[in-house]
Amino acid sequence: MKTKFLLAAFIASVLSPIFAQTPDKAKLDSYFNALEANNKYMGSVALSKNGKTVYSKSIGYADVAINKKVTEESKFRIGSISKIFTATLVMKAVEAKKLKLTDNLSAYFPTIPNASKITITQLLQHRTGIHNFTNDAEYLGWMGQPKSQADMLAVMVKGGSDFEPGAKFEYSNSNYVLLSFILEKIYKQPYKEIVDAQIVKPLGLKNTFYGGKINPAKNEVNSYKFSGKWEKEPETDMSIPTGAGAMVSTATNLSRFIEALFDGKIISPAGVEQMKTMTDGYGLGLHGGPFDGKNSYGHNGGIDGFVTKLSYFPEDKVTIAMVSNGVNINTNDVAVAALSWMYLKPFEVPEFKTFNYKSEDLDKYLGAYSTTEIPIGLTITKNGATLMAQGTGQAAFPLDAVAKDTFKFEQAGIELLFKPESGQMILKQGGGTFTFTKAK
Repeated sequence: MKTKFLLAAFIASVLSPIFAQTPDKAKLDSYFNALEANNKYMGSVALSKNGKTVYSKSIGYADVAINKKVTEESKFRIGSISKIFTATLVMKAVEAKKLKLTDNLSAYFPTIPNASKITITQLLQHRTGIHNFTNDAEYLGWMGQPKSQADMLAVMVKGGSDFEPGAKFEYSNSNYVLLSFILEKIYKQPYKEIVDAQIVKPLGLKNTFYGGKINPAKNEVNSYKFSGKWEKEPETDMSIPTGAGAMVSTATNLSRFIEALFDGKIISPAGVEQMKTMTDGYGLGLHGGPFDGKNSYGHNGGIDGFVTKLSYFPEDKVTIAMVSNGVNINTNDVAVAALSWMYLKPFEVPEFKTFNYKSEDLDKYLGAYSTTEIPIGLTITKNGATLMAQGTGQAAFPLDAVAKDTFKFEQAGIELLFKPESGQMILKQGGGTFTFTKAK
């Protein structure tokens, strides 16, 4: 649920898959082993074709404090992948004639700003203008506290509207919390009972459920951030995200879910087509992602230290599911490597080069940097022998020393080159290069 340095789509070149050949499993194992050995990724990944798992791998720790390893059966918070579950439940309700996509929000929660102008479709497509409560600075102060439906409605009423309904796409978790409440109202059941009865049990997803407090005794994993070592992240209370981000699952269960959805086993094929129809890159609970000249449909997720991805390629019936409880790398790079293996495309096993600094060696980089090229400043601090960077209004993140005066934050594809003699710092990200100057 927290803002993450994530890209929305996978990036790769266009070549034709040759599924008759056999991918080199040992090479992909080596790729993930390299991530694990260098503290880049903890979690599970599953690749499947025609409903059968062809590759799965689990690395890292479910509980760092006791060195408990992640396994294929480890259960992860999946964040916004939960929105696919919620959108699917809404479509089931539409097909059961319990609501219409043209219904107005005012029929259910009239106190929400512009409720009479907002439709169910607009909620599903993030085109409502309803303010995203997870963007507020104070959210981090109450994210761990239980909230009732009345509490959350009050938060969203107070948040107001950011733009006129239908005017544009702007992602807001508030939309899917409201959809969860609408489902509860029409079924007269808690969301967790609805999703269990209508999706989880019919599909036999034994490791998928609406989350609560993380319970390691039930093979649920903690989440972590990396700042020189893996540090446990605080837990969001799952009464807050509901159908916007409260589900728990495994990589293999997620694969089964999205395959069943696209096979017409949950809603009709016509309903799936509606979910796939994109406006400004987002459908009804699904977004697209290109790879190998083909489109996939799925969703990314992020809550606490959990980062997840789920994508299905209908043309080839290929699924990739990734669930992580600790990332120190750009997860899109991981997805591209895994899909490259699946589609018999070349990929490299990374060599993570490091450059060792003592704490006092970092002092020459510390300070506040600004630029006229982009509206953001960077403050450089240190945590022991780890250099830290913090953008204006964002959380601090650790930097890996990769060469003299050069540091990276691979999770966001950021490279910083310092020039201490001139008080400058060069930021490279996403093909852009920006020069910052240190305040005197």
